[in-house]
Amino acid sequence: MRFIGSKLNLLKNIDMVISENVTGNKNIFCDIFSGTGVVARYFKPRYEVYSNDTLHFSYVIQKATIENNNKPSFSKLKNIGIGDPFKFLEETSIQILNYNDDNYFITKNYTPHDNCQRMYLSNKNAARIDFIRKTIEAWQEEHLLAELEYYYLLAGLIEGVPAVSNITGTYGAYLKHWDKRTFKDLEMARLDVIDNKKNNKSYNKDANKLIEELNGDILYLDPPYNSRQYAPNYHLLETISKYDYPEIRGITGMRPYDDLKSPFCIKSEVYGAFEDLISKAKFSNIVMSYSTDGLMTSDGIERILKKHAIEETYKMYSIPYRQYMSKKTKQTECLYEYIFYIKKDIPRKSTFDFRSMPSEMKSIVTDTKKYVKSPMNYVGGKYKLLPQILPRFPNYIGTFVDLFSGGGNVAINVNANKIICNDINGKIIELFETFKNTELSEILYQIKKRISEYNLSKENEEGFKKFRTFYNATQDPIDLYTLTCYSFNYQFRFNNDLEYNNPFGRNRSQFSDNMEHNLIAFVSKLKKLDIEFSNKDFTQVSLDGFTPEDFIYCDPPYLITTGTYNDGNRGFKDWKKEQEYALYDYLDNADKKGIKFALSNVMEHKGKINDILLEWAKKYKIIDLNYDYSNASYNTKKGESREVLIINY
Repeated sequence: MRFIGSKLNLLKNIDMVISENVTGNKNIFCDIFSGTGVVARYFKPRYEVYSNDTLHFSYVIQKATIENNNKPSFSKLKNIGIGDPFKFLEETSIQILNYNDDNYFITKNYTPHDNCQRMYLSNKNAARIDFIRKTIEAWQEEHLLAELEYYYLLAGLIEGVPAVSNITGTYGAYLKHWDKRTFKDLEMARLDVIDNKKNNKSYNKDANKLIEELNGDILYLDPPYNSRQYAPNYHLLETISKYDYPEIRGITGMRPYDDLKSPFCIKSEVYGAFEDLISKAKFSNIVMSYSTDGLMTSDGIERILKKHAIEETYKMYSIPYRQYMSKKTKQTECLYEYIFYIKKDIPRKSTFDFRSMPSEMKSIVTDTKKYVKSPMNYVGGKYKLLPQILPRFPNYIGTFVDLFSGGGNVAINVNANKIICNDINGKIIELFETFKNTELSEILYQIKKRISEYNLSKENEEGFKKFRTFYNATQDPIDLYTLTCYSFNYQFRFNNDLEYNNPFGRNRSQFSDNMEHNLIAFVSKLKKLDIEFSNKDFTQVSLDGFTPEDFIYCDPPYLITTGTYNDGNRGFKDWKKEQEYALYDYLDNADKKGIKFALSNVMEHKGKINDILLEWAKKYKIIDLNYDYSNASYNTKKGESREVLIINY
């Protein structure tokens, strides 16, 4: 649906602002000026979502796609022989003989006939809308529809109407000739529904009143920014949604909308309404979209945000944006969309400390949503184990040393004053250094440029091979990351000449929206950390200078597994008993110096036992972890590995 001020083209920018500024385990996202719901729907997979709009047709769409977590089954309709209500509503034969019949409100008032000149809809589509709307209401009154089934059908009708409407974009006016779209038959939309398994809520209230009832983690604001009131511009959709037979007036058949006038569209009232909203907001993070041609200035917005939130957290981003086209628009004018961020100091209930639980009561924690995920699918990555590993780390860490950092899942999520990331694989270290030192926008630009240049996709193997040849000749780190996105299992693999040799990931691998989100979150977090990278054999990482406040974490290649990182055939040093003994000597020396450490390893694997590890670990504390390698490239079956964390504190 074409909607004034839609943020469809700004979703990735909004996501980037949130990823750069919002940290920790955030649960509740509120889109309080939701419109057609593109922002709320975008963030629904990651948060419990509250959506709101004063317009009823918008509320209906939110009920169907935000509050609803499943596509309806329509079981009661099936019981009376209506297996597909959409097909029934679209294809049942209808005929309206009297165009002045008050019962067919849309046909009477918004399509041309003897007593009406309005040309919003063709006769056949107006009649179909009346039939569908009346039938949905009848089914509801006869208790044949559950609440969310009712809203799902109604939203499908509303989303289908613009595709056959004789308008340029809004319903403030109709065209004086029939556009070609009006000759199509009305089709209802079968809306996608995402199940985030959360208790999402949708509201149809004034934002400044609703804000008093809500609290949460992220408040997203997209208020009207100019004097164009939304209610008159979408009056026909509002009437179809409510089907309340309003007293209409004027050439366009406008419904009354005095009670829906927004103060954000009135210059003398907008600042007062905005300050009222911000002052009442009980959300710890506020993100707001606004335009340079809005009624409020960026300085005015900044003043109010800083007045009611934490001043030093304020940020403003300017994004070039296509200006709404009109006769008054000059080609020389450049419109920018602002995205504002600020943090509010909202007291929240303290969270339970996992470390304070008695050991016999500790259950396995598997929720990784509060952690940043590495954008690399590095063999042996610890992302799924973070909820079990990180709570075991010391409460305070001065310098954290990730001796075998790999994909960086542990380092990016640890809480420490300083982080040292070391790995013998210079390619991964070079990539992370590039991520740290390159603007995020430049990284994304280069990735998408290469995708376009080589037509990379899940199906184009030839394009992948050409790009792989190009990378091996040029060795650009960002190109390496892009290459892995289209490789088998997204793996990071080289031959002995350090040429990338992973095969094409046919029908499986691509730079998806989820990967882009992970990359944005990872790079944004990386830029905020005091982090140092090194490319050394672990024996060359000196213990001198470390103190008892520092902490070493080791996730080495596992002696008794057959992962591709330790087979000696990938251009990097293999892992044998010699390296195993050397690592234990290294950690014993750290222990003698009073330096805390933790070692991830596998004690048993596919019938093999690491006797060297078993004997050495007796002097320290062994913690069993709940994990298996069923998804790893060497296909271990569940239950055949004993994953442990060994600590000296």
